[in-house]
Amino acid sequence: MRPGSRCVAQLLAALMVATPIAVGQTAGDAFDRGNNLYRGGRYADAAREYESIIRQGYVSAEVYYNLGNSYYRLGKLGSAILSYERAYRLAPSDPDIQQNLKLANQRTLDRIEPVPELFLVTWLREAAALFPLATTAVVVVVLWALLFLSLAAGYLVLPDAVKRLARWVTLGSAVLALLFVILLGMQIYESSSRNDAIVMTPVVTVKNSPDSQSSDAFVIHEGLKVGLSDRVGDWVKITLADGKVGWILANQCELV
Repeated sequence: MRPGSRCVAQLLAALMVATPIAVGQTAGDAFDRGNNLYRGGRYADAAREYESIIRQGYVSAEVYYNLGNSYYRLGKLGSAILSYERAYRLAPSDPDIQQNLKLANQRTLDRIEPVPELFLVTWLREAAALFPLATTAVVVVVLWALLFLSLAAGYLVLPDAVKRLARWVTLGSAVLALLFVILLGMQIYESSSRNDAIVMTPVVTVKNSPDSQSSDAFVIHEGLKVGLSDRVGDWVKITLADGKVGWILANQCELV
């Protein structure tokens, strides 16, 4: 695990512009203290500093990444994976987050084989994860603007060489615009349908219905990511990557 010691400037860049400077400095100070505590091996104290930043309302991949590192060092696998997953959602292309999330998942006890999906869907999902949603939206706007400008150039009184170039630009921008529109649609769908949670209890016996007296379905362990689809009282319905379905208590998992 790489130590959580990224610079304070990266955190401050993620803070809301409208926030008063004094509050921003408080969050930055807490981030700096957390990094120093982590480097000193005081992982529990470091985690408390990072948690204090989150309680102030700041959402940052840097904070969640360093929080995940602290929990990993403390042996709190569920909390570490939860923090890494939250960091990954904010910065899906960050190689450090990807690597540490992979390492943490390798320590989980459950080995779930996901339901096979079409290669094209898998490819689109992986491609969509390379860019933040906001970046994809900007690229789509730029490509559509380029497409219309190149189309307009074909009707202007211009040299033939320029018109030929405009036709190639039109073709290229049209293809890329279509591709990025598909990726944008995938990202919007993924973000709107995300209802994943991390199991936080060391061992969980999943029930066939939302009742403690119900028959046992299967057993899962801390750190496993599950999908939530329903809730009845204190119980939530979970779905595993391999399609298995059952019910667990809501306090046995935490939403990503």
